[in-house]
Amino acid sequence: MALLLCGALLLAAPVLAQDDDPTPKQQLAQFDASLKEVERKRDAAEATETLAMLSETASQVRRDAEALDKSLQPQLDQLNEQLTQLGPAPDGTTELPELATQRRNLTRQRDALASSIAQAKASGVRAGQLASDIDKQRNAQRTEELGQKVDSPLSPALWRKVAKQLPVDIARVTPLAAQGRDALAAALRKEGWSTPLLGLLAALIMMFPLRLWLRALGRRFAASERAPDGRLRRSGLAMWLLLVGTLLPGYAMVVFIASLNAIGGIAPRLQTVAEGVQQATFAAAFIAALSACLLVPTRPSWRLLNLDDTAALKLRKYAWGAAALAWLSTVLVAIDRATRTSDVTTVALDGVIALTYLGLIMAMLVTLARLHRRQTAEAEAKLEAQADGMGAAVPVRRSSWLVLARVAGNIAVTAAIIATLLGYVNFAKFVNQQLIGGSIVVLAAMLLFKFVDDLCTWLLNADSRVGQTILLSTGLSVSRLEQAGVLLSAVLRTFVVLIALLALLAPFGNIGSVVERVGSLASGIAIGNITLKPARIAIALLVVMVGLAVVQLLQRWLTDTYLPKTELDLGARNSISMITRYVGIILVGLWALTAMGLDMKNLALLASALSVGIGFGLQAIIQNFVSGLILLAERPVKIGDWVKLGDQEGDIRRINVRSTEIQVGDKSTLIVPNSELITKTIRNMTMGNNQGRIQIQFAVPTSTDVAGLRQALLDAYAAHQAVLKQPAPSVFIDSIAGGQITFNSFAYVASPRQVYGTRSDLYFSLLQILAEREIPLSTPTDIHLVRDTPPE
Repeated sequence: MALLLCGALLLAAPVLAQDDDPTPKQQLAQFDASLKEVERKRDAAEATETLAMLSETASQVRRDAEALDKSLQPQLDQLNEQLTQLGPAPDGTTELPELATQRRNLTRQRDALASSIAQAKASGVRAGQLASDIDKQRNAQRTEELGQKVDSPLSPALWRKVAKQLPVDIARVTPLAAQGRDALAAALRKEGWSTPLLGLLAALIMMFPLRLWLRALGRRFAASERAPDGRLRRSGLAMWLLLVGTLLPGYAMVVFIASLNAIGGIAPRLQTVAEGVQQATFAAAFIAALSACLLVPTRPSWRLLNLDDTAALKLRKYAWGAAALAWLSTVLVAIDRATRTSDVTTVALDGVIALTYLGLIMAMLVTLARLHRRQTAEAEAKLEAQADGMGAAVPVRRSSWLVLARVAGNIAVTAAIIATLLGYVNFAKFVNQQLIGGSIVVLAAMLLFKFVDDLCTWLLNADSRVGQTILLSTGLSVSRLEQAGVLLSAVLRTFVVLIALLALLAPFGNIGSVVERVGSLASGIAIGNITLKPARIAIALLVVMVGLAVVQLLQRWLTDTYLPKTELDLGARNSISMITRYVGIILVGLWALTAMGLDMKNLALLASALSVGIGFGLQAIIQNFVSGLILLAERPVKIGDWVKLGDQEGDIRRINVRSTEIQVGDKSTLIVPNSELITKTIRNMTMGNNQGRIQIQFAVPTSTDVAGLRQALLDAYAAHQAVLKQPAPSVFIDSIAGGQITFNSFAYVASPRQVYGTRSDLYFSLLQILAEREIPLSTPTDIHLVRDTPPE
């Protein structure tokens, strides 16, 4: 089977000869010949499709001419530079013959290149003007065709004319059929039956066993445990069925026709019919495959549209009818053009096609209307059940697209019916075809939209293999990975929308010109003297992603591997790590701007232009940023320090480039701008010495045994495990006055964080000692002078 298939595909593959690259003169001559051929065919062109091909040919010549101009310009600049270095020929002196010969050769080459560039520019302008004129002619011809009034297909007069003209048209078809039969018979007598039979066998294999086997293989994989979890199972299977159902039947017809062409079995006049059969097969296969993967009448759980089984089954039948009608109408139109039948027969054929499309659309609209009524009744029943408290509160699922489809379909059907009755058959046929074609484009875009979204969200997910590999290799968080998946999905879905819009606009204009306008964005968007190109922007984004990943890996290596092996404290490690990170981010930013194509001079000009705005609008941010760099470099405070700022005090937990995080006693976090730590007074309790000091002051009467009390205090300090032996605790008499002795004592602990708790314990011990010795605490005497009021 594989050998037969490969042999058939080889028959369909043309043999391409590789010639040397043509010279500029040959290319210019080819441009001129192509444009003359387009002008010659333009005068005899009758069909809008022919004009579209001619317009695309002229546009291609214009693009080739512009490319030639662009490729020759650097050579011309190089020759001019060489001539500038040689300088002009000296007057009155004899020049070396070698220099004169070199100057003449360079001048001759420069003049030839300049002439070629001028001709290329003229050819580009001529081709662009010709393409524009052809587009205008095509639009005018299409408007004329759509507005052409003929006999209505419902009119008996038309069919009387058809009956009268039918013998003449049959007489035109008969010779064409005879030519086809004779050409096939002659080719078979000369070449034999082996090649056509081989092509037919390969086509049948591709059409039936191979296609059915690939469809079943996709369904088995989607139902297996190897398939990805989530919505990608359904959308991925739908895309697989669409590709298999479209490509295999289409290429089966291509292989069979290629086998006939290989032996010359198709008459020259029937080549257009053969091409029409190929196009019709691809279109019909696409319609049938798209309906199969979206509707899925026998598997409701895999259905991507909100339809019930009844509507899905009926719409599936109508989709087969639309596919058959598309195939038949395309082939009949190709035969009609090949046989050059009369205008009456062409009008009747167009009218029959328009009426058939109209009947098919009306049947689909009836099915959608019934579906909408069933869904409305079901929604009302659920709402009544919820109001009565008999059912669970579940959201009612309604299809808003049904309303839009019915409205658009009813408008199109009404317009087509009126146009058909009035005799505007071309307009009715155009409206019906665009309605069905637009629906197919929208449904295909919707399927691709879902598939792209499901693929991106699954691919960049923490549960997938790709996502786990990215998480382990880059250290990104799960949320960042999921955000990347959402952004990638948004970008790809934007491209899907653009492609769908181009497909919808294709019947109304030259698709090549539309694509060219969109593709012109690739040349860049000029902003002043700076040109931003999408390719360079993409490279800059890639540089940012790779650069930030490298900076993060370097910072992690410093933090986890290298710095712990050094003798630096935690604050110094943090400073080195943060400075490395910010320097890396700055370098990555400059690298990305350079990759985007921005010159450093332009950056300097941009920075100078924005300096005033930065100075006023971002003054506080810049001040905090610079203060953060000073804190990381000078380290007046560092991570782990106990600081006091105003009435707040606590541990420094993190120093960022804009602010510093301080954890206070209630475990809350105080976020302080870095400029506050630089410009204001701050008390660092642990900068020079990590020890904390406890001070206890109290007053006792003068009758107290001060020596015993002093020793008791020293013993209490020594008994507490948090009090350090060195420096040793000390007890002093601060003053003796007013019948009181004031004691002042000091003790030291390992950290200022232990001062509060240890001082509280020592207070308890002091009160216990005073109570045991029956020593009262003295308080200052409060003397009030009262003046007696003299008696009156």
